[in-house]
Amino acid sequence: MRRVMTLALALVAPIVFAQADKSPETTLSWAGCGITQKAFMRSLAEAYEEKTGVHIDIRGGGATKGIRASSSQEVDMGGTCRLQLDGEASEANAYLEPVAWDALAVIVHKDNPINDISLAQLRALYEGKISNWSELGGPDAPLDLYVRRGKISGVGRTLRQLVFANYEQEFPSGREFSSTGPLEEALESNPNAIGVTGISSAQKRDLKILTLDGKSPNYDNIKSGAYLLYRPLYIVYNPAAPSRDEINKFVQFAQTREGKAIIKENGVVPYTEALSLIMKQLEQERMARDAGLYR
Repeated sequence: MRRVMTLALALVAPIVFAQADKSPETTLSWAGCGITQKAFMRSLAEAYEEKTGVHIDIRGGGATKGIRASSSQEVDMGGTCRLQLDGEASEANAYLEPVAWDALAVIVHKDNPINDISLAQLRALYEGKISNWSELGGPDAPLDLYVRRGKISGVGRTLRQLVFANYEQEFPSGREFSSTGPLEEALESNPNAIGVTGISSAQKRDLKILTLDGKSPNYDNIKSGAYLLYRPLYIVYNPAAPSRDEINKFVQFAQTREGKAIIKENGVVPYTEALSLIMKQLEQERMARDAGLYR
């Protein structure tokens, strides 16, 4: 229900940018996932400071940090690529504002000869049923699966949602990473490694991005839903935060023509330019629940 409410509110939210007062003393703090940073946050923050004089202090910490630090008002706002956890008190006061559509991308070393992976192969890979590159049409070599630690990271939870419709899905015990940045960096130097990250982050690395069932995670395929592993990215904040007015001005800036152009430049889709994905995603989740897949 919270998901539906969040998406519905986004449809009626005003997208008029009220310019903030230029004041070098005005600073907002932000924490969140590295993917959201690379998808829009750093570029938007730089443009916003140039336009208004408001500085945004950006810290990392992951999607969970983004939600919980915003909910507790440890920071003014955060970034996340997952929704709040139902029943989790530390996330209860967070409001999520959808800003962009990102995609999960399957990444390998730049010299890997594989170019495509099917959704069925990706599922088998994360079930531990594939351990050699020859099973994916590659050389006879051991396959090193790199995974995010825990089940509630933005990438880990979304992967479980979109590929397995099971938030409790266990992944094989490969090499685990606490965040996407170190995972991507380690994969750049291992020809036998494979992993999943956000497209906005992957395209800024010296990596190969595989197509999925022949579809590239590019702008057009994400916008149309032809690339299956799409998901929203959010700015998150506590509505009771003293800095709410300044936060709202920044959110409004993200939804202007200038803000959307910046989001596009980073390889992701502005949220309001692909609203059809909302109903498509909700229908997919309804079908999964009716089939008893979500656990």
